[in-house]
Order: sequence, then structure tokens, then C-alpha cells
Amino acid sequence: MLIRFIKNWTLPLAIAVGTCLYLLFANVGALQPSAAVLGPVCETLLPTSIFLTLFVTFSKVDFHKMRLHRWQAVILGLQLVLVAVVVAVVSWLKQPGEVVMPGSTSSGEMALLFEAVLICVIAPCASASPVVTAKLGGDLSQMTAFVLLSSTVVSLLIPLVFPLIEPRPDMAFLPAFTAIFHKLATVLVLPLLLGAIVRHWVKPLYEWFVNTPDLAFYLWCCSLAITSGITVKNIVHSEATAQLLAAIAVLSLITAVIQFAIGRAVGHRMHRPVCCGQAMFQKNTGLAIWIAYTYLTPVASIGAGCYVLWQNLINSYELVKCKK
Repeated sequence: MLIRFIKNWTLPLAIAVGTCLYLLFANVGALQPSAAVLGPVCETLLPTSIFLTLFVTFSKVDFHKMRLHRWQAVILGLQLVLVAVVVAVVSWLKQPGEVVMPGSTSSGEMALLFEAVLICVIAPCASASPVVTAKLGGDLSQMTAFVLLSSTVVSLLIPLVFPLIEPRPDMAFLPAFTAIFHKLATVLVLPLLLGAIVRHWVKPLYEWFVNTPDLAFYLWCCSLAITSGITVKNIVHSEATAQLLAAIAVLSLITAVIQFAIGRAVGHRMHRPVCCGQAMFQKNTGLAIWIAYTYLTPVASIGAGCYVLWQNLINSYELVKCKK
């Protein structure tokens, strides 16, 4: 019974473990010296576990099936529409003059709130989304192709969109595109190439990966536990008011549900419900947090931090439903 519970709710348990460990080491005085040592270790383990997750996953990809499909263009088009809507709202809130919104919230706070939403909408599809897609019975090769396509489009989109809402001298198109694309390529391209080598030329290792189907999933859960601890740390040390933090958490949940519902609705029409649902709503929150810190504000990064919790709770429900 306990093992079944752990297998069914692995993602929420990973979130709880990461959260509890951070709060424990941050608030127990006797553990704080250990926290100073473990902090850098976790920062090293996070990219390592993500790399291993993608390496194992991409080793199983059939590269002959990585072709573009109509559903991928539709999902990207819908993402662009959502981005345009949120950018229009942020631009309106940042117009000169004080616009008072319901509940006596200033236009400045409302702009921060919708910048957090923008980060959750504009982020590319999560690098590890093929892991969940495969467990839900979706097409691993098509999803991997979409991750690469989404990452390229977003690398071009962000340097075009962000100067409209946050004009800055360091937001030139080429440097911003190069920085974002470099981060994405580092995470995606190397494990993809190594995965192709293993699949075609290192057969014993490839067969072990195939015969251990949940290996990538549990590696990803390790990444999620570390990410959850970092997210809680960012929220605890944020300078935003409690009211603004609560609003960001609620609106990021609404954003996740809306994107998931849109993806699923489109997927049912195009006979790709799993792929479309994951492609539309599962976001690369690690990159989104970095983008918010670099090009917007630290407060906006909290939206992506909350989003990673919501999207994994939704994924957990989907996985349990799929098993039943």
C-alpha cells in the first residue's frame, strides 16, 4: 500500500521533500552550517540531474519520427495569442498615470502581477516534458521535436516582446537571443546528441535504459525536489508583499489550468490530447526564472516558481488517472 502510494504521488512527494528540507535547514540553527555546504552542492546537482534525465529520455527517441506535425503549429500559434493578450495588458497598466484597479491595488502592482503571468505563458515547453508525455502514453518523438521547436521560437520571441514592456539599453535583440538560445542549446543539444550515440552505437546501455522505463522519471523527481526548495527560498526571501505573493500564486494556478485546458481541447480535436496538453502547459520554469531575473524583475520570477508546483500537481493527477 505504501509503495503504491509513493508511486502514484511521486511528484507531490518530491515537492514536499524539497520544501521541507529547505525549511528545516533554513530554520534550525544547528543545521545552518550544513546548509552553507549543501547549498552549492544542490546548485551543482540540479543541472546534473536535468542533464541525466534528458540523456536517458533522448536515448529512447526514434529520430526518424521527429517530423513536424500540424498540432505543433497550432499550439505555438495559441501560445503567441496568449502572449499578445498578456503583453497588451501589461503595456496598458504601465501607461503614464495611475490606474486604480478593484480592491485598491495600484497599477504598478498589477503590472508586476501580469508580468509574472507573462513569464508563465511565454516560457518554452519544458525540456523534461517528453518524460511525462511518454508515461501518459503520448508520442515521445513528436514531443521531443516540439521541445526543440518551442525553444527556438521562444528564443526569438522574448527579445522582440520584452522591450515593448520593459525598455532597457541592454535588451538588444542579438545579445538577448544569443544568451537565451545558448542556455537552451546547452541543456537540449548535448543530451540529444549523446542519446543518439547511445541508441545507435552503445546497445547494452540503450537496452538497459529501455528495460528501466521509470529511470528518467525518478531522475526528474530529484530535479523537482531541488527546484521546489529553491522556489520556496525565493518566495521566503522575496521583498513582495504577502498580498502580491498570494495573488501571483493564485493567478499562476489559473494560468496553468487555462493553458492545460486549451491544450487538451485542441488535442482532442487533433487526436493528440496528451501531446497537446503537455506542450501547451508544461513550461521550462528554470529558464523562465532566469529570464525574469535577467530581463524583468525578481518578483516576476515567483510566478514561474509557483507554476512549477501547480504544473506538477496537475501532472500527478494525470499520472494517477492514467494508471487507473
